[in-house]
Amino acid sequence: MGIGYPQWIKLVVYSLLLVNFGNYVLLDINQVSHTYHEGWRWFDWTSAFATTLDELGWFVLLFLLELETYVLSDAAFTPFWVRFMKVVRVLCYLVIGHAVVAYAEYLHDLLNSIEHVGVSLCSFVDQGLSAARNLAYQELDATNCKSFSTDTTFYIFSQGQVITDTAGMGVEFELAWADIAEVLLWLLILALIEVRLQLQDRGVSQGRLLSFAENAKYFLYSGLWLIAGYWAFRGHWLFAWDEALWILGFMAIGMNLSQWRDEIEAEKQPA
Repeated sequence: MGIGYPQWIKLVVYSLLLVNFGNYVLLDINQVSHTYHEGWRWFDWTSAFATTLDELGWFVLLFLLELETYVLSDAAFTPFWVRFMKVVRVLCYLVIGHAVVAYAEYLHDLLNSIEHVGVSLCSFVDQGLSAARNLAYQELDATNCKSFSTDTTFYIFSQGQVITDTAGMGVEFELAWADIAEVLLWLLILALIEVRLQLQDRGVSQGRLLSFAENAKYFLYSGLWLIAGYWAFRGHWLFAWDEALWILGFMAIGMNLSQWRDEIEAEKQPA
Protein backbone atom coordinates (compact mmCIF):
# COMPACT_ATOMS: atom_id res chain seq x y z
CA MET A 1 0.00 0.00 0.00
CA GLY A 2 1.43 3.39 -1.02
CA ILE A 3 1.69 6.41 1.19
CA GLY A 4 -1.34 8.69 0.85
CA TYR A 5 -1.19 12.41 0.19
CA PRO A 6 -1.90 13.43 3.84
CA GLN A 7 0.90 11.16 5.01
CA TRP A 8 3.34 12.74 2.57
CA ILE A 9 2.37 16.14 3.98
CA LYS A 10 3.10 14.92 7.51
CA LEU A 11 6.41 13.41 6.41
CA VAL A 12 7.50 16.72 4.87
CA VAL A 13 6.42 18.71 7.95
CA TYR A 14 8.20 16.36 10.36
CA SER A 15 11.36 16.43 8.22
CA LEU A 16 11.38 20.23 8.15
CA LEU A 17 10.94 20.29 11.93
CA LEU A 18 14.01 18.08 12.25
CA VAL A 19 16.00 20.52 10.08
CA ASN A 20 14.82 23.39 12.26
CA PHE A 21 15.98 21.50 15.33
CA GLY A 22 19.51 21.58 13.94
CA ASN A 23 19.21 25.33 13.40
CA TYR A 24 18.15 25.86 17.02
CA VAL A 25 21.16 23.90 18.23
CA LEU A 26 23.43 26.26 16.28
CA LEU A 27 21.60 29.33 17.61
CA ASP A 28 21.96 28.15 21.20
CA ILE A 29 25.65 27.45 20.68
CA ASN A 30 26.11 30.97 19.33
CA GLN A 31 24.29 32.48 22.31
CA VAL A 32 26.38 30.44 24.74
CA SER A 33 29.54 31.85 23.15
CA HIS A 34 28.41 35.30 24.36
CA THR A 35 26.88 34.42 27.75
CA TYR A 36 29.15 31.71 29.19
CA HIS A 37 31.38 32.40 32.18
CA GLU A 38 33.40 30.16 34.50
CA GLY A 39 30.87 30.31 37.32
CA TRP A 40 28.18 28.44 35.42
CA ARG A 41 26.31 25.67 37.22
CA TRP A 42 24.65 22.64 35.63
CA PHE A 43 21.32 24.48 35.46
CA ASP A 44 23.01 27.38 33.67
CA TRP A 45 24.20 25.00 30.97
CA THR A 46 20.81 23.36 30.53
CA SER A 47 19.10 26.76 30.60
CA ALA A 48 21.43 28.01 27.88
CA PHE A 49 20.23 25.13 25.72
CA ALA A 50 16.61 25.38 26.90
CA THR A 51 15.31 25.94 23.38
CA THR A 52 17.22 22.94 22.04
CA LEU A 53 15.99 20.71 24.87
CA ASP A 54 12.46 22.06 24.55
CA GLU A 55 12.41 21.32 20.80
CA LEU A 56 13.79 17.83 21.44
CA GLY A 57 11.13 17.09 24.05
CA TRP A 58 8.33 18.25 21.76
CA PHE A 59 9.75 16.35 18.80
CA VAL A 60 9.81 13.08 20.73
CA LEU A 61 6.27 13.74 21.99
CA LEU A 62 5.09 14.41 18.44
CA PHE A 63 6.69 11.14 17.34
CA LEU A 64 4.99 9.22 20.16
CA LEU A 65 1.62 10.78 19.36
CA GLU A 66 1.99 9.86 15.70
CA LEU A 67 2.72 6.27 16.73
CA GLU A 68 -0.23 6.14 19.11
CA THR A 69 -2.80 7.82 16.90
CA TYR A 70 -1.90 6.50 13.46
CA VAL A 71 1.07 4.18 12.93
CA LEU A 72 0.62 1.43 15.52
CA SER A 73 -2.26 -1.02 15.57
CA ASP A 74 -4.08 -1.95 18.77
CA ALA A 75 -2.15 -5.24 18.89
CA ALA A 76 1.14 -3.34 19.13
CA PHE A 77 0.24 -1.83 22.49
CA THR A 78 1.62 -4.59 24.69
CA PRO A 79 2.04 -3.87 28.42
CA PHE A 80 5.78 -3.41 27.93
CA TRP A 81 5.43 -0.87 25.14
CA VAL A 82 2.66 0.98 26.95
CA ARG A 83 4.87 1.36 30.03
CA PHE A 84 7.90 2.27 27.91
CA MET A 85 6.00 5.00 26.06
CA LYS A 86 4.66 6.38 29.33
CA VAL A 87 8.18 6.62 30.75
CA VAL A 88 9.44 8.39 27.63
CA ARG A 89 6.47 10.75 27.76
CA VAL A 90 7.15 11.64 31.40
CA LEU A 91 10.79 12.36 30.52
CA CYS A 92 9.62 14.66 27.73
CA TYR A 93 7.30 16.46 30.16
CA LEU A 94 10.24 16.97 32.52
CA VAL A 95 12.37 18.41 29.72
CA ILE A 96 9.58 20.77 28.66
CA GLY A 97 8.97 21.70 32.29
CA HIS A 98 12.65 22.56 32.57
CA ALA A 99 12.21 24.92 29.61
CA VAL A 100 9.37 26.70 31.41
CA VAL A 101 11.58 27.14 34.48
CA ALA A 102 14.50 28.30 32.32
CA TYR A 103 12.36 30.89 30.53
CA ALA A 104 10.99 32.13 33.86
CA GLU A 105 14.54 32.30 35.24
CA TYR A 106 15.62 34.39 32.26
CA LEU A 107 12.70 36.76 32.82
CA HIS A 108 13.71 37.03 36.47
CA ASP A 109 17.25 37.81 35.33
CA LEU A 110 15.94 40.64 33.16
CA LEU A 111 13.89 42.04 36.03
CA ASN A 112 17.05 42.11 38.15
CA SER A 113 19.29 43.64 35.49
CA ILE A 114 21.73 46.34 36.59
CA GLU A 115 20.82 49.78 35.26
CA HIS A 116 23.50 52.34 34.39
CA VAL A 117 22.27 55.90 33.75
CA GLY A 118 24.14 58.81 32.17
CA VAL A 119 26.90 56.75 30.59
CA SER A 120 28.05 55.86 27.09
CA LEU A 121 28.33 52.33 25.80
CA CYS A 122 32.03 52.80 25.12
CA SER A 123 32.65 53.14 28.86
CA PHE A 124 31.93 49.40 29.16
CA VAL A 125 34.61 48.37 26.67
CA ASP A 126 37.21 45.91 28.04
CA GLN A 127 34.74 44.49 30.58
CA GLY A 128 34.22 41.31 28.58
CA LEU A 129 30.61 42.16 27.71
CA SER A 130 28.58 41.30 24.63
CA ALA A 131 26.13 43.85 23.27
CA ALA A 132 22.70 42.43 22.46
CA ARG A 133 19.73 43.66 20.46
CA ASN A 134 16.83 41.46 19.39
CA LEU A 135 18.83 38.24 19.96
CA ALA A 136 21.76 39.52 17.90
CA TYR A 137 25.01 39.42 19.88
CA GLN A 138 28.40 40.97 19.23
CA GLU A 139 31.41 41.31 21.47
CA LEU A 140 31.65 44.90 22.66
CA ASP A 141 34.83 46.71 21.65
CA ALA A 142 36.09 50.21 20.89
CA THR A 143 35.16 49.83 17.23
CA ASN A 144 31.47 48.93 17.52
CA CYS A 145 30.49 50.63 20.79
CA LYS A 146 29.68 53.95 19.10
CA SER A 147 27.66 52.47 16.26
CA PHE A 148 25.69 50.02 18.41
CA SER A 149 23.85 52.63 20.49
CA THR A 150 23.95 56.34 21.33
CA ASP A 151 21.67 55.90 24.34
CA THR A 152 22.84 57.02 27.78
CA THR A 153 21.01 54.32 29.76
CA PHE A 154 22.16 50.72 29.64
CA TYR A 155 21.29 47.43 31.33
CA ILE A 156 23.61 44.55 32.16
CA PHE A 157 21.96 41.14 32.48
CA SER A 158 22.51 37.43 31.81
CA GLN A 159 24.68 37.09 34.91
CA GLY A 160 26.71 40.16 34.01
CA GLN A 161 27.68 38.97 30.53
CA VAL A 162 25.37 40.99 28.25
CA ILE A 163 24.56 44.68 27.90
CA THR A 164 21.83 46.50 25.98
CA ASP A 165 20.19 49.91 25.86
CA THR A 166 16.63 50.95 26.78
CA ALA A 167 15.13 49.93 23.44
CA GLY A 168 17.03 46.65 23.50
CA MET A 169 15.81 45.86 27.01
CA GLY A 170 12.22 46.44 25.90
CA VAL A 171 12.69 43.90 23.13
CA GLU A 172 14.31 41.43 25.55
CA PHE A 173 11.23 41.60 27.79
CA GLU A 174 8.92 41.10 24.83
CA LEU A 175 10.87 38.06 23.67
CA ALA A 176 10.97 36.58 27.17
CA TRP A 177 7.21 36.92 27.61
CA ALA A 178 6.62 35.49 24.13
CA ASP A 179 8.70 32.41 25.01
CA ILE A 180 6.72 31.83 28.19
CA ALA A 181 3.34 32.39 26.53
CA GLU A 182 4.28 30.08 23.67
CA VAL A 183 5.30 27.12 25.80
CA LEU A 184 2.24 27.51 28.06
CA LEU A 185 -0.10 27.54 25.05
CA TRP A 186 1.56 24.39 23.73
CA LEU A 187 1.19 22.69 27.11
CA LEU A 188 -2.53 23.49 27.09
CA ILE A 189 -2.83 22.05 23.58
CA LEU A 190 -1.00 18.94 24.73
CA ALA A 191 -3.38 18.63 27.69
CA LEU A 192 -6.36 18.74 25.30
CA ILE A 193 -4.77 16.05 23.14
CA GLU A 194 -4.21 13.89 26.23
CA VAL A 195 -7.89 14.29 27.15
CA ARG A 196 -8.92 13.14 23.69
CA LEU A 197 -6.49 10.22 23.84
CA GLN A 198 -7.76 9.02 27.19
CA LEU A 199 -11.43 9.36 26.24
CA GLN A 200 -11.12 7.72 22.85
CA ASP A 201 -8.96 4.96 24.31
CA ARG A 202 -11.99 4.15 26.46
CA GLY A 203 -14.21 4.04 23.40
CA VAL A 204 -15.76 7.48 23.98
CA SER A 205 -16.58 9.23 20.71
CA GLN A 206 -19.08 11.85 21.88
CA GLY A 207 -19.73 14.07 24.89
CA ARG A 208 -19.19 17.57 26.21
CA LEU A 209 -15.65 16.99 27.45
CA LEU A 210 -14.54 15.47 24.15
CA SER A 211 -16.25 18.26 22.22
CA PHE A 212 -14.53 20.87 24.39
CA ALA A 213 -11.14 19.22 23.87
CA GLU A 214 -11.71 19.18 20.12
CA ASN A 215 -12.84 22.80 19.80
CA ALA A 216 -10.79 24.66 22.43
CA LYS A 217 -7.60 23.98 20.51
CA TYR A 218 -8.63 26.47 17.81
CA PHE A 219 -8.50 29.30 20.34
CA LEU A 220 -5.06 28.15 21.49
CA TYR A 221 -3.77 27.80 17.94
CA SER A 222 -4.92 31.37 17.28
CA GLY A 223 -2.69 32.51 20.13
CA LEU A 224 0.24 30.63 18.61
CA TRP A 225 -0.37 32.21 15.20
CA LEU A 226 -0.22 35.61 16.90
CA ILE A 227 3.12 34.69 18.45
CA ALA A 228 4.35 33.52 15.04
CA GLY A 229 3.31 36.92 13.69
CA TYR A 230 5.30 38.59 16.46
CA TRP A 231 8.40 36.55 15.56
CA ALA A 232 8.01 37.68 11.95
CA PHE A 233 7.52 41.29 13.06
CA ARG A 234 10.82 41.12 14.94
CA GLY A 235 12.54 39.62 11.90
CA HIS A 236 12.90 36.13 13.37
CA TRP A 237 11.61 34.30 10.31
CA LEU A 238 13.06 30.98 11.45
CA PHE A 239 11.01 31.17 14.66
CA ALA A 240 7.85 32.09 12.73
CA TRP A 241 8.44 29.29 10.23
CA ASP A 242 9.11 26.82 13.03
CA GLU A 243 5.93 27.88 14.83
CA ALA A 244 3.89 27.30 11.69
CA LEU A 245 5.42 23.86 11.21
CA TRP A 246 4.67 22.83 14.79
CA ILE A 247 1.08 23.99 14.43
CA LEU A 248 0.73 21.93 11.24
CA GLY A 249 2.37 18.96 12.95
CA PHE A 250 -0.05 18.97 15.86
CA MET A 251 -3.00 19.65 13.58
CA ALA A 252 -1.98 16.40 11.85
CA ILE A 253 -2.21 14.65 15.22
CA GLY A 254 -5.67 16.19 15.61
CA MET A 255 -6.67 14.73 12.24
CA ASN A 256 -5.41 11.33 13.37
CA LEU A 257 -7.58 11.60 16.47
CA SER A 258 -10.62 12.63 14.43
CA GLN A 259 -10.10 9.66 12.12
CA TRP A 260 -9.81 7.39 15.15
CA ARG A 261 -13.03 8.86 16.59
CA ASP A 262 -14.83 8.14 13.31
CA GLU A 263 -13.61 4.54 13.47
CA ILE A 264 -15.00 4.23 17.01
CA GLU A 265 -18.33 5.61 15.80
CA ALA A 266 -18.37 3.15 12.90
CA GLU A 267 -17.72 0.21 15.22
CA LYS A 268 -20.70 1.24 17.36
CA GLN A 269 -23.07 1.10 14.40
CA PRO A 270 -25.16 -2.08 14.19
CA ALA A 271 -24.00 -4.52 11.53
